[in-house]
Amino acid sequence: MKQVRQATGGCAERRSPGDGGPEGVSRCATNNPVGRAIHLRQPGFVAMLLSMSNHLLPLLTALLFATAVHAERPLFDTHLHYNEADARAFTPEQIVDILERQHIQHAVVTSTPPQHAARLFEHDPQRIVPFLGIYRQAEDKQNWHQDALLPDYVEQQLEDGPWQGIGELHIFAQHRHSPVFHQLVNLAARHELPLLLHSDPAVIDIIYEIEPGVTVIWAHAGTYPYPDLLADYLQRYRRLYIDLSVRNERIAPEGMLGDEWYNLFLRYPERFLVGVDTFSMQRWQEYGKVAGAIRNWLSQIPPDVAGRVAFGNAKVLFRPGPGKTAD
Repeated sequence: MKQVRQATGGCAERRSPGDGGPEGVSRCATNNPVGRAIHLRQPGFVAMLLSMSNHLLPLLTALLFATAVHAERPLFDTHLHYNEADARAFTPEQIVDILERQHIQHAVVTSTPPQHAARLFEHDPQRIVPFLGIYRQAEDKQNWHQDALLPDYVEQQLEDGPWQGIGELHIFAQHRHSPVFHQLVNLAARHELPLLLHSDPAVIDIIYEIEPGVTVIWAHAGTYPYPDLLADYLQRYRRLYIDLSVRNERIAPEGMLGDEWYNLFLRYPERFLVGVDTFSMQRWQEYGKVAGAIRNWLSQIPPDVAGRVAFGNAKVLFRPGPGKTAD
């Protein structure tokens, strides 16, 4: 019998038919701060509930308080795009207002073209961590790794601009030996900047053959976001971080955090980051909904771990602040 959830609210053991106990005992209920989840089909539940009537008011008060705390948990969003279409629809003031209302104290922002992220940084340098998006137009996403002039352009941007990271780069196994890509990895290592990569495991392997000390943020928990695979890679590469953007449904199906993810977060609490990923204008419009889903599963892990994943890891990694200004 597998033991689950030992730290956040007194968890029940999961049982299956034949275990010798009641079938279907639930795991920790979402946002349950006060103890063992109660299965509604257990015999005598209604009578037990009535007998506990004197305790219901404190229980509900505690539940409402915990929900409010989780709703207001500050986040450091490590994956935002402020692209051309977004910049036409939302001014920097409007973007910052969205972040402020959603308690986003800091945010990593990249853009195509990169000037939009720089402009947003200039508007709020205490909040925005600007990453150099190497795509000057949308089509570059498919063929940037063939552009022999790109490394010189990136190096000049890193010298002149406010950039605190490079990415998001989309690259997969078939292009992992691109000389252009290898030069960008070298540049990131030389400037001591993290690389934000949308890639598969083979790309991660080749990066650490090229530059063992470079910092990599693996966007969306990789193309194969399986906890056992991620654990293997986190053990191999000490400078690898996992960005969990767009993986809420996989991490917490129907809002309930999966056991394998729970255990992975406890095993590597210092290696995970959260993000909404505004890959479309609709994501900006639904920002609060997506951030709420992140806060929901964060509320199901121990508070110290949740604090690291939500905010602390990114704060250590990026050290946001004014830094350089864009020329």
